[in-house]
Amino acid sequence: MVLDKDTAKKTAELLLQINAIKLKPENPFTWASGWKSPIYCDNRIILSYPTIRNYIKEEIAKQVDKLYGKPDVIAGVATGAIGMGALVADYLGLPFVYVRPEPKSHGRKNQIEGYLEANQTVVVIEDLISTGMSSLKAVDALREQNANVKGMVAVFTYGFDVAEKNFEEKNVALNTLGDYAHLMEQASNTGYIKEEQLNTLMEWRKSPSQWNQ
Repeated sequence: MVLDKDTAKKTAELLLQINAIKLKPENPFTWASGWKSPIYCDNRIILSYPTIRNYIKEEIAKQVDKLYGKPDVIAGVATGAIGMGALVADYLGLPFVYVRPEPKSHGRKNQIEGYLEANQTVVVIEDLISTGMSSLKAVDALREQNANVKGMVAVFTYGFDVAEKNFEEKNVALNTLGDYAHLMEQASNTGYIKEEQLNTLMEWRKSPSQWNQ
């Protein structure tokens, strides 16, 4: 859920400004899942813009502190949240680890890169939440190493019901800087999208897995 509406509005404004979020209702993207989508979000581009990068970093750090106090470790989900997670950890003066989707097939075969002790408290940083499955795999890996995962803070979420259900089932608290509702409001109010495009984007949001089949 979004913790602060002003932050959500500002996050939407900045993501649209740098084209981290691309809206193409007339020429849909195809996600890795096979879903057709009129929207594509690539928050990794945030790292290329120092002022915006610093804003996102500081807002995530504020949420971490407000929600969980100071954890022992910050963990980023590979690959999209490695950069931002490391920036947040540095800002808070905390150790950092990152979590691969699966263990390496060679070397030490690590899934978690960095030093993590059993029972340490961890807050996970993520760049984007769609269904939440890849993010929650990172939580599973941390818990398997006996980490105490306090929760997750992400830059943006599509707000799908399936994601909410998945996080509830794993008993993981999720907070985000921005979400789909505030993005649509910002894009519409600033003329970034036309009314007919907004209607398409809202229809997609109702049933993304079945849209444009």
